[in-house]
Amino acid sequence: MSEDLLAGLDPEQRAVAEAVEGPVVVWAGAGTGKTRAVTHRIANAVLSGAHEARHGLAVTFTNRAAGEMRERLRGLGVEGVQARTFHSAALRQLRHFWPRAIGGAPADVLPRTAPLVAEACGRVGVSRDPAVVRDLVSEIAWAKQSQVSAADYPAVAAHREPPTTHAEAAAVYAAYDDLRWERGLIDFDDVLLLTVGILADRPDILDEVRAAYRWFTVDEFQDVSPVQDRLLDLWLGDRDDLCVVGDPAQTIYSFAGATDRFLLDFPRRFPGATQISLVRAYRSTEPIIDIANRVVASGGLRAAPLRSMQGSGPAPVIEAHADEVAEAAATARTLASWHDAGTPWREMAILVRINAQMPVFEEALSDRGIPVVLRGGERFFDRGEVREAITRLRGAARAGEQQESWIDEVRSVLATMGFGPQPPRGSGAVRERWESLASLVSLAETMQAERPGDMTLRTFIDELDRRAESQHAPVADAVTLATVHAAKGLEWDAVCVPGLVEGTFPHAQSRGDDQAVAEERRLFYVAITRARRHLVMSWSRSRTPGGRGQRERSRFLADVAAAGDVITEDDAPRGEHIRGRGRTRGARGRGQGGPARCRSCGKALVTGPERARSRCRTCPMTASEELMDRLREWRLARAHERGVPAYVVFTDATLEALAEARPGDEDALLAISGIGPDKLARYGADLLVLLAEAPESA
Repeated sequence: MSEDLLAGLDPEQRAVAEAVEGPVVVWAGAGTGKTRAVTHRIANAVLSGAHEARHGLAVTFTNRAAGEMRERLRGLGVEGVQARTFHSAALRQLRHFWPRAIGGAPADVLPRTAPLVAEACGRVGVSRDPAVVRDLVSEIAWAKQSQVSAADYPAVAAHREPPTTHAEAAAVYAAYDDLRWERGLIDFDDVLLLTVGILADRPDILDEVRAAYRWFTVDEFQDVSPVQDRLLDLWLGDRDDLCVVGDPAQTIYSFAGATDRFLLDFPRRFPGATQISLVRAYRSTEPIIDIANRVVASGGLRAAPLRSMQGSGPAPVIEAHADEVAEAAATARTLASWHDAGTPWREMAILVRINAQMPVFEEALSDRGIPVVLRGGERFFDRGEVREAITRLRGAARAGEQQESWIDEVRSVLATMGFGPQPPRGSGAVRERWESLASLVSLAETMQAERPGDMTLRTFIDELDRRAESQHAPVADAVTLATVHAAKGLEWDAVCVPGLVEGTFPHAQSRGDDQAVAEERRLFYVAITRARRHLVMSWSRSRTPGGRGQRERSRFLADVAAAGDVITEDDAPRGEHIRGRGRTRGARGRGQGGPARCRSCGKALVTGPERARSRCRTCPMTASEELMDRLREWRLARAHERGVPAYVVFTDATLEALAEARPGDEDALLAISGIGPDKLARYGADLLVLLAEAPESA
């Protein structure tokens, strides 16, 4: 039976699956099938009789990953092995032993720390600005994960840069802890600290835990924090039945206390440990793996070179743009071209370094009618509309199915929540609600196709309940827009990585800090290895249209551009959209029937700013400053309403074109560069009224 179980594994994966006893460290590169290897190892250990399922604990870092591990083990015929996150496993033990170790009922876990941190700021006289509070939340989390108390924080955290002085950050930390205990609350980091404290202080409780769990598996071991390592050490005791899996090239959470030193020190900590490297990359094609290996080697990152098992594929692309608006528009065009060629929206992603980069890309996708989901924040099954939908479906199942098929019943129930077959215009909360409900419909359709004779509304609800427990969310048919940190562990057929300029990626806060730059390089490595087949990396010379264009492209692109099979830029004039080996093309020069021309003199437009304004640099603007001022005031008001930069609403070039052309209907508005269907729907009526009311002299 074990031989059948292992038959589909490659030699290195099989070696992992067969190493069922003693200490084992698996060095697993991106896309090398580590989850497959480690779940087969767990299954082989149980089915061969080497270990009992009920005494096994598999630990990972996200509910999604833990849910996937449970799914795979179930598929391999193994039940009973616990697969949990560190926090979930610790919380389970803490709640069980709380009455004996602390007394009384367990404290409630604080769902959000920011409000209480803000209150702590007020108590000690520190600014309650949201940005300051957000950074202090991160500092307190780092301190707890690193087992640093408020009293020790100023000395231990001297190398860190909190948003206040170190003394003030420590005061907020102490005040926050006081507020929690006054109200009988704990936070998620306290879950780990308290569990460690109980197990360290109560040998009787520790013996019970060690009797329950006798062999361990830890995934993503490069992301372990000191407090998590301490907890694992307490669970393990003097035993050595521990398998850890990790990749030092993917250590990207040091800001939260994670460190790869526990992974790198594993062979020294457990002399004679079995060491296995997974280097066959099943996710990405050869050109992508080639540049990934180059990024690792150039930065001296400690990881073995990977070998792609996917063969050849399209060459990765580097693009340069005049500004971020042009970069976002080009990214949207690229996504549309991939979709036209057959790639589903759900198999594409835009990965940015920081959240602040998202609005301009969300706007560009919306302008082209491209569906988008933002990754991060509230988990799928915690969303209000998803909970409501499941409740309504459960009620329909109890009442008896009224439609000809259970799929029709699902659609009918969701229709009572306002769901329709076509997405609403624009983006934001309304669109996100529709995407959530669309994901449920898509999951129902997929399950019906996979199990046509076995599905009913009740079995569909059972599946939703099972997925909610494991946080196994369905995938919407939409482009994912996410930070690279949020994309860790995910993959897509096609990925765009924009914003590759010095100061953004690598981030400005890493300047002058070699360790911080190394982490930024690892983050870039994670970004490019999310792509299976298509990869576009881009940067822009200025942030806003018409800017001075003095930004420098990311140092990481130098490594990529030096690879043999990369389509990259040459030294093109500012504003050119570059895509081709040693060739340059204008931003509108993609076979669109000749060059764009000046609306005043008819001369061919050469630079990016000229094309954006539809006017050559020698022809003066014909619109009055009075009308331009009115348009700027209107744009600023709309930007404030939406909480986005003004240029996301319209660029200066688009305002100039509006003021000069003074369009009088929707068709004329659509003819203006920078106005697509979504912006027409969002702003068209306002603009037509504003332009119509403006006096002719304006």
